[in-house]
Order: sequence, then C-alpha cells, then structure tokens
Amino acid sequence: MTVAIAMGTRKGLWIARSGAEGDWTVAGPSLQMREVPALAFLPDPAGGLPELLAGVRSEHWGPTVARSGDLGGSWEETEQAAVRFPAETGAVLERIWQVQPDPARPELVWAGCEPTSLWRSSDGGRSFSLVSGLWEHPHRESWFPGAGGAAVHTIIPDPADADRVLVAMSTGGVYATGDGGASWEPRNRGIPASFLPDPEPDHGQCVHKIAADAGDRDRLYAQNHGGVYRTDDAGRTWTSIADGLPADFGFPMLAHPGRPGVAWVVPLVADAHRLPPDGRLRLHRTEDAGGSWQEVGTGLPEPSWSVVLRDAACVLAPDPAVPDGPALLAVGTRDGCVYASTDSGDTFVQVAAHLPDVLCVRAAVLP
Repeated sequence: MTVAIAMGTRKGLWIARSGAEGDWTVAGPSLQMREVPALAFLPDPAGGLPELLAGVRSEHWGPTVARSGDLGGSWEETEQAAVRFPAETGAVLERIWQVQPDPARPELVWAGCEPTSLWRSSDGGRSFSLVSGLWEHPHRESWFPGAGGAAVHTIIPDPADADRVLVAMSTGGVYATGDGGASWEPRNRGIPASFLPDPEPDHGQCVHKIAADAGDRDRLYAQNHGGVYRTDDAGRTWTSIADGLPADFGFPMLAHPGRPGVAWVVPLVADAHRLPPDGRLRLHRTEDAGGSWQEVGTGLPEPSWSVVLRDAACVLAPDPAVPDGPALLAVGTRDGCVYASTDSGDTFVQVAAHLPDVLCVRAAVLP
C-alpha cells in the first residue's frame, strides 16, 4: 500500500511517496515561489488518484485554491479566483489557512481564511461562497490577529449532521453552528485567556488547533496558546488535560482517525521561547483521552530547536480495512525537514530535508 505525503512550504510544494522497503521518494517542487499554507486530499469515488487541493499565495497574484489530479504534476485554478469576498463587504482575501473536505459529503469542501472568515464549496473546491452568518457575527470586531494573522484555521464538520460545524480561530476561540452556518455561538467555557482583561471570557481565546476524537462526535481536543484541553460536550465546557506534559504550549493537535482516546501534541516551552523543551523535538501521545501522556518520537533529531507549525502535522489510518490500527504520522519543521512514522509515533524516519519552511503536511493512501 502506497502513501503520499504532500508538503507545503514557503516556496512551493513537494510530494513524497512510500516505497515497498519503507523508503520514500520525493518529487518537486511545484507551485514554485508560492506559499502553500493549506492542503487537502479529496478521495476519488471511482478509486483513482485523489485530487489534491492547495491554498496558495503568490506575492504577485495573491491567494487562491489550486487543484491537481496528478499529485502536483499539473495544476488548475478557477479563472476568477475560487475565494473572492463580495464587493459589499469591502474585504480583501489575504490568505487561505485551511481547506477541509467534508468527511461524509464528497463535493462539500470548507475553507478557513484571513481575514477571519469561513467559506463553503459545493463543487469540490472550484468555487466558494462566504458563510455570512459567521462573517456578520457581532463578535467579529473583537477577533484580533494572533502572531499568525486573524483567520479561521480549523474546521470540523460533523459527519453525521451536515448542519453541525465547529471552527477555531486566532484570536477568537471556538465557535459552533447547529443550523448550517446561519448562526454561531462561542464555545470556550473552561479555557482561560490570561492575556485579556477578563481571564475567563466567553470568546477571545487564542486556540492553536482542534482535533476530533474518533469515538465520540462530541469529544474534541484543543491545543491553545498555553493549555491543552478536552471537551466531551462539543465545546460547551472544556477541562485541562495538560498534566503529564513537559510544556502546555504548542501548535498541532492530532487525533487518531479510527481509535478513540488517542491523540498527540508537540510541546514547546511557553510563549516567549517557543522551542522544544531542552532542545528535544518530540511528540507526546495519550491513549486515554488525556488522562496520561507518553513521550514518543524515536528517530526525531536531537538536539533540535526547530518548531512544528499547526498544520505541519497530520495523521492517517494507512489501512482502510483496519481503521483503528497503527497510524501514520507526518510532521514538518521550520528548518525544512519532514519525518514520518508508521507506528503511531513510536519511531520516525526522515522523508525530506532542506526544504523551505514547512507550513502544511497532509497524507493520503494511493491506489
């Protein structure tokens, strides 16, 4: 079984493919001199190669969504840009931070963008419409930029209910809709925000990433700007699960796609440092929904002071017949390296090195 890893960087995209001997071959770059902060694979219903969607940004041409049906060999773009703010908003698209296929509805694709906005496509990512319910939310004026900009960076559609979607943004927090995006409510109770005048606001938290548990549609995990949390009621209340971690700051949050209770974080020394503790780049894994944590990541470099950004990590069940089996993890670093594990993070091998700054990593099983 062959796996492809798409690696989006500050200056283009590379594709790695697994070999029969556990080795990897790397092709690229494509989308040269374009920033690639968002990637997604769309499965082919006929069983062919998945389509690859890329949120790209050119200093000359601006941002858009590009599509490839041959793993980056060639690309197509919507002629008038796939994501365009309506003229009456007075807004200009800065960056596409997230491209998220709906897990149960093949043609439905979501995009999270800067300025803070959510977009919906019903044609497989060729064109997107602004979700006006979130754009017109009365809280929008208080969603200030984090260090990475003001953007919706996480989108979690409910596979069992098309009307239920949860998003996370910096800095605004977690919001949810139960009516297809017409209305949104903040869901941040239990997540403090020590950097705000009110340390326990209903919104304004700097959420770094959210991941959904495989076994319970209402259980999610959050890595915040300080703090790791779990909710068992779709974000209405959150509790800390940071005990046992060497640090509670970080960017990625991953959850096993087929095994309940299993999740990973990449701890960093808090805030002003933003570096791996003691120069040891490692993941920490929980197998009991945050009750305890185990350091994993043999094979990752040491010492290493590099950082894994929020979307420069992904998890995949490489064997669809065994969704709760060992997961494939891929992580990319700001010093241009990508590592892969086929045993749920216990051990890693280097897939690529000396790339530009890695912004986004996504994986898919190939036919």
